Amino acid sequence: MDLNEKLRNFDPNALGDTNNNIYGLPFSPEEASLIIIPVPWEVTVSYSPGTADAPEAIFEASFQVDLYDPVVKDAWRLGIAMDEIDEQIRAKSDFLREKAASYLERYAAGDNPDHDPTLLSIRAEVNTGSEELNRRVRDKALSYLEQGKMAAVLGGDHSTPLGLIQALAEKHDSFGILQIDAHADLREAYEGFEFSHASIMYNALKIRHVSKLVQVGIRDYCEAELGIIGTDSRIQTFFDRDMKYRMYEGKSWSDFTEEIIWHLPEKVYLSIDIDGLNPALCPNTGTPVPGGLEYDQLIYLVERLVGSGRQIIGFDLNEVAPGEDEWDANVGARVLYRVANLALLSHEEKD
Repeated sequence: MDLNEKLRNFDPNALGDTNNNIYGLPFSPEEASLIIIPVPWEVTVSYSPGTADAPEAIFEASFQVDLYDPVVKDAWRLGIAMDEIDEQIRAKSDFLREKAASYLERYAAGDNPDHDPTLLSIRAEVNTGSEELNRRVRDKALSYLEQGKMAAVLGGDHSTPLGLIQALAEKHDSFGILQIDAHADLREAYEGFEFSHASIMYNALKIRHVSKLVQVGIRDYCEAELGIIGTDSRIQTFFDRDMKYRMYEGKSWSDFTEEIIWHLPEKVYLSIDIDGLNPALCPNTGTPVPGGLEYDQLIYLVERLVGSGRQIIGFDLNEVAPGEDEWDANVGARVLYRVANLALLSHEEKD
């Protein structure tokens, strides 16, 4: 059955068809305009694991999401599909995670990795494996970008989108990053791991094409990160505490979104760590922090971003960690759907 026939036969009001792709949509990766690349990887998580399960859990939860979008007309027709989950990536993550966990346990107990051959070997193996993952994600993303498709990453921990950002740097001369997060993620080789989840924005800023980093919701960071924020002119940080205090004094979220967007260039990469939201929306995420954005605040910001005429060139959603129930995956699936629709809309409005 060709795509036109599938679209004619598709009922967006019906129960999600689990024989179809994500959200029950009738698109294969070959037919889709936006490809979600699942990356079940959590090697360097420093607190609670579980986010490697997110791609599968969000895929399963997606069939319960109603397809009507109040902002994007006929959103279900835009063409979203998820690539197959790469079991080799998951197996490598599980293998290296076990080693990284033993390394971190000894590191936390006071052992110095720089003076211990076993810990040095584990660190080198994790760094090599993480670099291989980056290449794998970059190559996969480039294969889709070269077909004129948009690519997004569904982690996994927050280290997973670096390969996608690298791929986009091969296609765009300059772009900014809008980061929704509880953490600044500006640590250099956190805990000795060059590609740690806590180092993603430090590594992204090494890419010369990244002209701006705008961080929103930040509320857990170290003094060294604050120093980087204060000295790198590319970084504009909207700390959660500062925003909340200003809102208590009368400033609106609408005013803040206008200010946030003002700092961003025309092309924007959107990176969403689910812990940027209120932890009531993501109670099982690996490093939850009190405070954060509500779901509607996030979606309103992305709607305003697209309404400003800026183009979302790619995005990621990471650090969702399914618990014993479906809540975290349910929220993740809804964030993913709305953001994917708005990202595609930003391209339609440019065309």
